Amino acid sequence: MAEHAVVVAGGGPTGMMLAGELALAGVDVAIVERRASQDLIGSRAGGLHSRTIEVLDQRGIADRFLSQGQVAQVAGFAWIRLDISDFPTRHNYGLGLRQNHIERILAGWVGELGVPIYRGRDVTGFEQDDTGVDVAVSDGLSLRARYLVGCDGGRSLIRKAAGIEFPGWDPTTSCLIAQVEMDQEPEWGLRRDAVGVQSLSRLEDGPVGVLVTEQQVGHTGEPTLRDLSEALIAVYGTDYGVHSPTSISRFTDMTRQAASYRERRVLLAGDAAHVHFPVGGQGLNIGVQDAVNLGWKLAQVVKETSPESLLDTYHAERHPVGARVLRNTMAQTALLRSGERIEALRDTMSELLSMDEPRKRFAGMMSGLDIHYDLGAGHPLLGRRMPDLDLVTANGPPRVFTLLHHARPVLLNLGEPVGFDITPWSDRVQLVDAEYAGVWELPVLGVVTAPTAVLIRPDGHVAWVGEGTDAGLRDALTNWFGSP
Repeated sequence: MAEHAVVVAGGGPTGMMLAGELALAGVDVAIVERRASQDLIGSRAGGLHSRTIEVLDQRGIADRFLSQGQVAQVAGFAWIRLDISDFPTRHNYGLGLRQNHIERILAGWVGELGVPIYRGRDVTGFEQDDTGVDVAVSDGLSLRARYLVGCDGGRSLIRKAAGIEFPGWDPTTSCLIAQVEMDQEPEWGLRRDAVGVQSLSRLEDGPVGVLVTEQQVGHTGEPTLRDLSEALIAVYGTDYGVHSPTSISRFTDMTRQAASYRERRVLLAGDAAHVHFPVGGQGLNIGVQDAVNLGWKLAQVVKETSPESLLDTYHAERHPVGARVLRNTMAQTALLRSGERIEALRDTMSELLSMDEPRKRFAGMMSGLDIHYDLGAGHPLLGRRMPDLDLVTANGPPRVFTLLHHARPVLLNLGEPVGFDITPWSDRVQLVDAEYAGVWELPVLGVVTAPTAVLIRPDGHVAWVGEGTDAGLRDALTNWFGSP
């Protein structure tokens, strides 16, 4: 039996990001992935939102993605464009980049960090006890881990075997997505009609990308070329001589969320924890952000720096984020339907979202830049993402995100040098004396009062704000980074 501190079931973007976070913290983590290679057949997610690019920048790997993708204003609400070019972030844009490329780049990073991947295997079951989890793998291999994390998608075996409920809403619409060849020139582009959402596009690697809404909901089997042909004929009056499919898959607007993201030593992240219609492109993004929220917490518990109760903050912080995505995707799905009443509503929403204040609120939500964890009352920065400021220090002019490359917390002192004594935590928390003379501005909220110090968690969120004193600092250090 092979042993690891953490086993991650699923090597998609969420699983890869989580493994990378744990490896940065020095935790022995392994991935079990059913695919024999990282190759991804078919269409999946198509881009990264601003906050996800920031998260990757916090680890020093954003350029790997930016160099491969197309910078674009991808934020939108039910296809109503939301410009974020005036947002106070270094990455006030989205990135068009297919999931197969995103996964390939993450796999390269994880490989550099030395994470083993058990490829061509499935987790088939597990049993947990007071000290760990015995994980059964499809080829007869057994793994022992202190924790198991299910990043194994919407049909998650880990979630089901853990007995975690998955409440939500049944599907009302069903779509086919495919990569195919066509004998005839199709009607290119996006459209909404009486049936639903349709799209025909030439993909970068040659085939035609098809998105077509089916006439009925409720098909449960694997979709066939005949299903695709019939759906195309129903919408376009022809199937354009469709043939030679590379991939055909079906998705719906089923909307569900795990009742709990943790069952003792088993945790969930990404699609295993929440599924929804892909409008707005939020699924992959919040999965990666789930991983970054969970990774440092799980690492501290594994290393016995923090008590197990720290893991409860993962559900407390990320479940509301997932719930909000479920609600906004249901709203967007309704707006994508056709009919004069829906068109009237879309016109109203378009007019509303052309105004600055509503645009900023919705764009902050869709881009992930407005995420706020409830850490109690206090300065507006508390619980929000730390801005990537250009600092001045004795060792040069680093950016804030540069200080987070190794996924270690930072106490950023912007007042008198050597103003804080964090000796009991010096092996866990970096103390950086710095100056910053610019304006402090947050997306959506705007300009906020400059603090004298901030305690930044490894995920880039602010855990404590100093306003001239160190009141509450020791409590914050103990709560988040263990006892002195």
